[in-house]
Amino acid sequence: MQPPFNVTFEASDIACERGGRLLFRGLSFGLSPGEGLLVRGPNGAGKTSLLRQIADLLPLAAGRFSTEGAETDMPRAELCHYVGHLNAAKSALSVRENLTFWADFFGGGNVEEAMAAFGLTSLAEISAGFLSAGQKRKLALSCLFVAPRPIWLLDEPSVSLDASSVKRLGQAIRNHLKMGGVAIVSSHVPLGTKFAHTLNLDGEHIPNPEFVA
Repeated sequence: MQPPFNVTFEASDIACERGGRLLFRGLSFGLSPGEGLLVRGPNGAGKTSLLRQIADLLPLAAGRFSTEGAETDMPRAELCHYVGHLNAAKSALSVRENLTFWADFFGGGNVEEAMAAFGLTSLAEISAGFLSAGQKRKLALSCLFVAPRPIWLLDEPSVSLDASSVKRLGQAIRNHLKMGGVAIVSSHVPLGTKFAHTLNLDGEHIPNPEFVA
């Protein structure tokens, strides 16, 4: 059976500057459908900035991104689902209402399945403002299932999660890759996922970041 996603992503000689400081330059890598990239490096090396550049939330200082595949008639930002440090939950809305909002906004998937993915079904009617930090993180990750996108950009996604939820996260990433999706993940915590490639940023304005297959 043909996987539902079929997008190839490529970064060519890209560079990033923040506040007049060069974070990295000369960075190139490519990902085929079903491949994941683990991004590593110390604080300030540019991991978050890289993911935000891919999501079209930060400009490139040099280089270009390109995508190929069935879905690439859409703008690159619309091919991506970015989960950053903030959970983007509306405190006054319940868990179900938060996910329903995003499902309606993106024309996405099944809210019940999204809640079940990270064990939130029993909290469906609880206002997001009353959730713990870990529960809010699970709510943010559940949005991956109500706004299906071929490229996942996950910035330290395991923050505040307990061990069982980290396992759920790892399984979600593996399932996404099996469906032909691409995942670019910054994480200091093992996620139980075999990534096809690892990118090591060292925070020294490196001219040729190490890209390990």
